[in-house]
Amino acid sequence: MHEARFHAVEMLGIPAEYAAVVEASAAWQIVQEAGLTVDSPFGHKIAQGLASIEQSPVAEQQRIVRAAGRRYAITAPPRPRPLPASPPPSRARGHSR
Repeated sequence: MHEARFHAVEMLGIPAEYAAVVEASAAWQIVQEAGLTVDSPFGHKIAQGLASIEQSPVAEQQRIVRAAGRRYAITAPPRPRPLPASPPPSRARGHSR
């Protein structure tokens, strides 16, 4: 989970200044999936929750992260579709350079 914000920029195609928010949101989803109550994706409770999860066996950590990912995929707002590329401007008939 550490340094995930640096990968979010490329993976999600977002501006770098939003990467920390994406990382915090992912951590919040994971901590909530582990059954821990956290009021906000920011603050020391998230760090404590992640530290608690890190003490779990690897298989349990993987289960928690996968479940959080599935839940997020179901509840996440749809990503906007990219606009289609504009066709090149056409020349008017009968005109030349």
